[in-house]
Amino acid sequence: MPPILKSVLSWVVTLFVPLTLLMLGARLLLTPVFLEVEYRLPGFPVDTYGFTTEDRIRWGTPSLVYLVNDQGINYLAQLIGDDGAPIYNARELSHMHDVKDVLQTLLKIWYGALAILVVLAIWARRAGWLEYYNAGWRRGGFLMTGILVAFGIFAATSFWDFFSWFHSLFFTGDTWQFAYSDTLIRLFPMRFWEDCFIYIGAFSLIVALVLIFGLKPKAQQLLK
Repeated sequence: MPPILKSVLSWVVTLFVPLTLLMLGARLLLTPVFLEVEYRLPGFPVDTYGFTTEDRIRWGTPSLVYLVNDQGINYLAQLIGDDGAPIYNARELSHMHDVKDVLQTLLKIWYGALAILVVLAIWARRAGWLEYYNAGWRRGGFLMTGILVAFGIFAATSFWDFFSWFHSLFFTGDTWQFAYSDTLIRLFPMRFWEDCFIYIGAFSLIVALVLIFGLKPKAQQLLK
């Protein structure tokens, strides 16, 4: 195989690393177990409108499950509270539909990236360019670290600005903003999102450091 092709494929691996790590971290949080832990953390803000921790788990769990299942928005629309009223209003349902579309698209891209990385790993091992493949992962660790540092500085300066910028990447206008009395805010207050970003960032950073210090190339020129 020509060295130039090995280098190109190595850089393909590098560019896939941030997506792979960030989406893996996010997918690990998309489980009911995470909600059980998060809602019970010391200092997690109480709902001033009346939801108990058990209520949040009761309604937060199907809300999270909806994002990764194959059901339509009726899955959430049929959730009825003890007062006989729907848990979510029309605006919230519309946003959850948009969130699911974005998440499902990102998951498909992630699955595709994982498949490509697996194919490249098999090819690299059989064709004798595994050092280039590993170098791509290690370089990706550096790239992931740089991205996290930049995001971390941005978020630390103003988490709300960072949160708003993040939403502007996927949603139009103010469709993602709600009143404090709305169910989405009561279930998922700002503290919830702060913790999510911290968990995903910490997970991605740990794996990135493992790649940097665990994958030592035999030749430094492979990183050029």
